[in-house]
Amino acid sequence: MYIEHIAMYVNDLEKTREFYEKYFEARANDKYHNKNTGLQTYFLSFPDSEVRLEIMSRPELTERKDKIMNEGFIHLAFSVGNKENVDKLTKRLVNDGFRCLSGPRTTGDGYYESVIEDCEGNLIEITE
Repeated sequence: MYIEHIAMYVNDLEKTREFYEKYFEARANDKYHNKNTGLQTYFLSFPDSEVRLEIMSRPELTERKDKIMNEGFIHLAFSVGNKENVDKLTKRLVNDGFRCLSGPRTTGDGYYESVIEDCEGNLIEITE
């Protein structure tokens, strides 16, 4: 048994696709669009990973106000190989205007990581 994919709703499908392509080397499939419901989706694949991220949008989508303190899924974690890569990617994202909520630092459970917000405010953990 394994995780095949994780899905999340986003407000701006194209901006989100571009974010994950630019910073996390994602490759998107052809966009799916259900003209009856308005649902649009991409599946994003990542190097060296079988787990895909499905990003979805639909016209009646409403925004959650506090993405940090809700029940349920809290963040996506990406391993970038080593501490130097964590530092470099975090700096690149911050320089490009994305908010870093913590780190880079070594956590109490031994991870070297930072946590940033993606273009939709979703939390991304960048770890070695």
